Amino acid sequence: MKFGVVIFPGSNCDRDVIHVLENVLQQEVKILWHKDKSLDAFDTNDCILLPGGFSYGDYLRSGAIARFSPIMESVISFANSGGYVWGICNGFQILCEAGLLPGVLMRNTNRNFVCKNLFIKPEHNDTAITANLDVNRAYKIPIAHAEGNFYADEKTMKRIEENGQILFRYCDENGNVNDAANPNGSLLNIAGITNETKNVFGMMPHPERCTEDALGNTDGIELFRSLIAYAAKMEVDVMDDLLR
Repeated sequence: MKFGVVIFPGSNCDRDVIHVLENVLQQEVKILWHKDKSLDAFDTNDCILLPGGFSYGDYLRSGAIARFSPIMESVISFANSGGYVWGICNGFQILCEAGLLPGVLMRNTNRNFVCKNLFIKPEHNDTAITANLDVNRAYKIPIAHAEGNFYADEKTMKRIEENGQILFRYCDENGNVNDAANPNGSLLNIAGITNETKNVFGMMPHPERCTEDALGNTDGIELFRSLIAYAAKMEVDVMDDLLR
């Protein structure tokens, strides 16, 4: 599996993600600058990853300017063709601004930047990044954001729930989803969502920051491993179909 990591002016988590993919997971990585326009080197079994940070200084709204970067037209086309696209923190905000994911990320209800370890619980195993996760387990993943409050109108929220588009919910260490575990006011404790076709993923927590023993926590590596394993299985299934 090949990963393309998009760097915008103001990205600051790109090197973390690249390190995890290249050095921890031994995956092929291609660095993409926001002014690049071509994703011809990638096929639909690859993943374009939008990392965290403060793209364009978070002027206007977080992700609002990055959404118009030259590369985003190609990212949108890649996603619409079935390729995997994963946005983490600021990347999630950009995907919402670009219309690849529903809803919007607003200011945290406490009006403060929140940076801490917390817990999230996968909603199901129906997507590439949750396929190999334990839905009964709380995963310890850090957050670092000021605009992580997920909001959508009532009609959109109903559709998100009915389509199984919620990826993760904030919970306590025992997996209980409640108001006390919600760090930013997100509706339904949402920490991450996917699109209707389940190939575009957005989440506020940073799994790349908890992938090695040296960091004191390796829960985040499981999301990357799940995606890689799922993509490999899909590739084998396609080959089997072609040989029949």
